[in-house]
Amino acid sequence: MRCPHCGKNNDKVIDSRVADDGRSVRRRRECILCGARFTSYERIERRLPKLVKRDGHREDFDQTKLERGILSACRKRPIPSERIAELINTILEDLERLNKPEVSSAWLGQTVMNRLSELDAVAYVRFASVYSAFADVSQFIELIQAMRPAKAAAPRRRRRNP
Repeated sequence: MRCPHCGKNNDKVIDSRVADDGRSVRRRRECILCGARFTSYERIERRLPKLVKRDGHREDFDQTKLERGILSACRKRPIPSERIAELINTILEDLERLNKPEVSSAWLGQTVMNRLSELDAVAYVRFASVYSAFADVSQFIELIQAMRPAKAAAPRRRRRNP
């Protein structure tokens, strides 16, 4: 590891700890030449599949696009940033668990919508309206009506004849 202070590649590890809920290792290091101390993090490199778009072309998975779409859907909603980060990480773990070289963008979009519906209804509707590219307002209304829980039929009151 190159020292950020003197630029030399001669250090020793002083301390190692598990970080980020076991997803990384935090190491405190000391440069043997200049004595400066610094921290490094070691993470497993994720192997995410390629996305097969609707038109059939393939592209590398871009985590920034996923984050941008989810953050846009959650904008100005009372959702803690930690929950959004957990949601993004869960989706990335779902992708890794598939263990496939390619996955359709439709699968990814549906997975994001399913996860968002569990987190926040408004964020879900926002994402779905952009992802599904509604042609008109009626499709938007259908989505919202499908989200409403079925109401039990209320008993009707009988009118009394005077």
